[in-house]
Amino acid sequence: MTVEVDKESGFCPGVVSAIRKAEGELKTRRTLYCLGDIVHNSMEVRRLEELGLVTIRKEDLEGLSDTKVLLRAHGEPPATYQLAASRGIEIVDATCPVVLQLQKKIRRMYEAEPDSQIVIFGKHGHAEVVGLVGQTDNTAIVVEHDDELDKIDYSRPVRLFSQTTMSVEQFRQLCVEVGRRMKNPSDLQTYDTICRQVANRIPHMRAFAMRHDVVLFVSGRKSSNGKALFEVCQSANPRSYFVSQPDEVSADMVQGAESIGVCGATSTPRWQMEQVASRVAQWSGKNEC
Repeated sequence: MTVEVDKESGFCPGVVSAIRKAEGELKTRRTLYCLGDIVHNSMEVRRLEELGLVTIRKEDLEGLSDTKVLLRAHGEPPATYQLAASRGIEIVDATCPVVLQLQKKIRRMYEAEPDSQIVIFGKHGHAEVVGLVGQTDNTAIVVEHDDELDKIDYSRPVRLFSQTTMSVEQFRQLCVEVGRRMKNPSDLQTYDTICRQVANRIPHMRAFAMRHDVVLFVSGRKSSNGKALFEVCQSANPRSYFVSQPDEVSADMVQGAESIGVCGATSTPRWQMEQVASRVAQWSGKNEC
């Protein structure tokens, strides 16, 4: 039996930067507040909490003053910055540069074209989407599924953006359908704002899953990226299993397999995948690569 940890899996650059900023701050202070889970992975959150990171909710900001709060890679709406300033809170801004660029683009479009409809292809309630909608004073239309397209007024100009972690193919299909419904097709402008660091993992993940007998996909249960990438693995290899920590792996999962692949989401730390690989390698008594 051989066990391979996927070299392309693990934290995306935005998450890496956020965690490094948190670790750097925690070297100089006992406590650092973080608005929401810094990453959708309970084991990594727990590791940072042991260093002094305290996860808080938006409503908790009202009770803080004269302290530091880290904003995670997902980004935040302008109202969060305004509230922090009013409370004397110093922001440690770890917003992903790709997300930050998208926020600025949407804000500029909103201010320059007040008669246009800003439409965002994204997941309702997702932290990134909340931050994007906030750039439009909460007027943007969020579309997650085709059955929500009726919310758009096709007689008016439409400016269509995407959450950075959505499917490229689904966004393209959405653009085609919106364009088909427009009364004046020239009134539609689309902006492919999907992060290729994330999107390019899909074909790689599919190929990785196909070359192994069994795939152990490691991710936090809250990770939407994890759910999406696991579906890619499972479609390519039915013997794919979703696990959040090493003790969820059982001998039955890998029984009879000669080649096992361990991979994960953009919110999965490499050390967690290596722990899963080590657990399996101990059973086999053989190679781990």
